[in-house]
Amino acid sequence: MKVVAVGGKAFVTGFVLSGASGEYVSTPAEALDRIQALSKDPTVGLVMVSDDMAKPISDSLTSLRTKKAIPLIYEVPGPGSKMEKVEYRAMLRAILGV
Repeated sequence: MKVVAVGGKAFVTGFVLSGASGEYVSTPAEALDRIQALSKDPTVGLVMVSDDMAKPISDSLTSLRTKKAIPLIYEVPGPGSKMEKVEYRAMLRAILGV
């Protein structure tokens, strides 16, 4: 299964240099379109999205996560991002609809 990074040039280039595939996007809406297309590809197992692209579309990403277990869609801090505490329990509740 493939690993694909979705985000800006600096974010994606780092992952491409480490052997992952990459999709350059410039807006969150464009990122959502690419992620939706990648979710239909059976060879993609993990999609890593830069947090700056993922935050504005987080509700759509959660909805996509509830419909399909694979690929796993994971938000990753991009270059220059501030460290934030992630509430994984709240995220799981939203995904599971609890």
